Amino acid sequence: MLRYVTRRLISLGLSLLVASALIFSVVELVPGDPASFMLGTGAQPETVAALRQQMGLDLPLPLRYLHWLGRVLTGDLGHSFTYKTPVAGMILDRMQVSLPLALLALALAALIALPIGMFAAARRGRAGDTAVMAATQVGIALPNFWFAMLLVLLFAVRLRWLPAGGFPGWDHPAAALKSLLLPAIALALPQAAILARVLRSALVETLGQDYIRTARAKGLSAGQALSRHALRNALIPVLTILGMQFSFLLAGAIIIENVFYLPGLGRLIFQAITQRDLIVVQGAVLVLVAAVILVTFLVDLSYALVDPRLRR
Repeated sequence: MLRYVTRRLISLGLSLLVASALIFSVVELVPGDPASFMLGTGAQPETVAALRQQMGLDLPLPLRYLHWLGRVLTGDLGHSFTYKTPVAGMILDRMQVSLPLALLALALAALIALPIGMFAAARRGRAGDTAVMAATQVGIALPNFWFAMLLVLLFAVRLRWLPAGGFPGWDHPAAALKSLLLPAIALALPQAAILARVLRSALVETLGQDYIRTARAKGLSAGQALSRHALRNALIPVLTILGMQFSFLLAGAIIIENVFYLPGLGRLIFQAITQRDLIVVQGAVLVLVAAVILVTFLVDLSYALVDPRLRR
């Protein structure tokens, strides 16, 4: 197991290095000059040149990358061109919204999908299975921003149970969780539909294996064989989807964050792109990519825990 973890850690480090080079290169090669954007179209060329020198934009691209990478390794993601504040602090503030939102949405998706997927697999080919598959197809096709607005109309406007938007901060934990509940439900529904279909397919395939028939022949009921033997062996594709969904929920909630006026990381990236604040874009995207790679690493470790054969 130690050798397995070591190999994965080396792979993780190399992936982060390659990702940092790609992120820096792509963002730096985007058309437009941040200095000109900040000073406006009426700025004098000498003023623009001085600002470019102050920002380090006059250096060659490889040298700028090495300087940026050296700062990143010490935890310094630079200063925002627009807000004049450390990028790391801005990202940390936004992650206090995006990370709990992603975790809450993922937990809701798993709580919804696991029993539904098991129910459908246990009744494959029957009316219950057909109904679940039809419902999950609707859940996948349903736009989450439209569903979010329906949730606002029902629970915020009509029933007044939950707030329609905004985030009060974690100084008031109960109010903060209430403000994240509706957007988490809007994000969780399509992910739960996907996860339920994957789990159902994996369980149906596993239930056809010889060892399941042997367990049934020894006297286990269908439900016992499913929960004790089939479920664990069907978890590999489910864990893969969970890892992918967490990455999506962390980085891809821009629309939902705007619907509910949440100051999350996705909204920060969108604002930084519109303001040509490239240093913020680089730092935020790097953090997201690092989170995706870290989640992939943790999923790989969970594979080895679920199926010991993978350690070899």
